[in-house]
Amino acid sequence: MKRSLTALLIAFVAFIAVPVVNAQMRWGASAGINVNSMKFKQDLFQVSQGVGESLGVRGEMMFPGIGFGIELGLYYQQQGSTLHLGDKKIWASQGYGNERIYLHNVSIPFNLKFKWTRMQGLEDYVAPFVFGGPVLQIQAGHSKCDAIKYSGGDVELCAGLGFEVLKRWQIAASYTWGMTYVLKTVQLDDVSARNRTWDVRLTYFF
Repeated sequence: MKRSLTALLIAFVAFIAVPVVNAQMRWGASAGINVNSMKFKQDLFQVSQGVGESLGVRGEMMFPGIGFGIELGLYYQQQGSTLHLGDKKIWASQGYGNERIYLHNVSIPFNLKFKWTRMQGLEDYVAPFVFGGPVLQIQAGHSKCDAIKYSGGDVELCAGLGFEVLKRWQIAASYTWGMTYVLKTVQLDDVSARNRTWDVRLTYFF
């Protein structure tokens, strides 16, 4: 029994190893826009969405013949929302109103990706794909607001889809859920927020 399991494991590793060895990494320049909101634990005041942008590099490694691969990147990403702190007396009494919050992040996504590559040659022109995975965000800067305490970064989860044109251009849309908080109020420690982001990104692979 043990020998059979060992043989099966070796066969599986060999099956996976062939496409991994033959896989090649390629890199491209990527730019995008996002619409961001912040979801607070408690609904104490209104939060308005903000529009931001991103710029960086994206890498893709697809395993030949199976359509699966990995995707990673390194971006500067600006996100933010408007917090209507003046809705509550605790902040309005200190002179706070509608405070526009900006987050300047170094974003590092790591996605699993599936691309339809067996479409009788059509994939040379247009190839759809789906992807998803975790994103590490490191806060490189933020707007000044003494009522807010920033986390320094957060972990998010992304899912999206898109299509590739002429094996060079990729356009992708995704939605990202913050898994950890990005900021909290100073006076009320349990009032923290997580990011919710729609993102559209265009990438050109060299």
